[in-house]
Amino acid sequence: MNTSTPPRPTHAGHVEQMAERLWSAVSAADEYAATELVLRMLDEGAAPESVLLDVIARVQGKVGEEWAANRISVAQEHAATAINDRAVAAVSVHPAARIAATRGRITVACVDGEWHALPARLLAEVLKLRGWRVDYLGAQVPTPHLIAHLHSTRADAVALSSSIATRLPAAHAAITACQAVGVPVLVGGAAFGPEGRYATLLGADAWAPDARAAADRLTGVRLPMPHSDHQQFDDLPHLADQEYTMVARSSATLVRTVFTALEDAFPAMRSYSELQRERTGEDLAHMVEFLATSLYLDDEELFTSFITWTAQILVARGVPAHSLPPALDLLARELKDFPRAAGILQAATHTLTTCACT
Repeated sequence: MNTSTPPRPTHAGHVEQMAERLWSAVSAADEYAATELVLRMLDEGAAPESVLLDVIARVQGKVGEEWAANRISVAQEHAATAINDRAVAAVSVHPAARIAATRGRITVACVDGEWHALPARLLAEVLKLRGWRVDYLGAQVPTPHLIAHLHSTRADAVALSSSIATRLPAAHAAITACQAVGVPVLVGGAAFGPEGRYATLLGADAWAPDARAAADRLTGVRLPMPHSDHQQFDDLPHLADQEYTMVARSSATLVRTVFTALEDAFPAMRSYSELQRERTGEDLAHMVEFLATSLYLDDEELFTSFITWTAQILVARGVPAHSLPPALDLLARELKDFPRAAGILQAATHTLTTCACT
């Protein structure tokens, strides 16, 4: 078996060309062409790690960009992701990727409620290439099941992945639970914010911006052993005001109330089709969920960034972004007795009225 660390790519132009070819196969929903391409690259001597991170991961990033720009549908995005996942599987069974496990054992999982599993899958495969024994648990792993697994495997570390910020409360619970049984935690994914700001806030032992950096960190200096007396409340003392708990528990009621009132505040909604009304309800639910998460973290920038992104997504889909301020105003009216929530909503309204996204 090959036990050496795969070299990093040296021909950027060739890698870019291969990524373009994979994108062509993926966007055409041609699974066979996609897997044949990555296998041919490996047969021709490409490093498996480079194929995973510089080609497949790069194409997956474009999938997300194309969806956000409304150039592909949700169904097409799901199909493309599934094909990329198949390409990862093809790489993992190629002879060039068969590396002896010589380092230790790492558990890789997505936090509870996180369905975007490909980033974690990529990390798991890269860690195998670096000589680790990896337990890849996949998407949406409930914390009790994760802890039960750790008790039976004695992992050296846990790598937790999350792409959506609203899963951060669940991530916090998982981080604390893993540390309580003596296992350090590295986290990664877009959910943890720019430069991993929320990773630090939630008490993670390490953070990495991508799979290669995560593998480098885990393969380098051993993660520090966590303090067994670490408590979630110690990280976020502002939760004592109960605003997060109240908003999270009443989210369904808030969505229904705002949805009903929005027809008067935004008359154009009266002519919406049934599908448009359904999408509006979904947008309101996301809005409340992100507000609750912002309260959990005591970070208004998380919510204002979400609102700005939502405005851009709506515009890309031909929906006027000026439908958002009335919804924010109605939500603020319902939460007038919650000072932190009111401040976050006011900041979001200000951001919408001053940015070019509307």
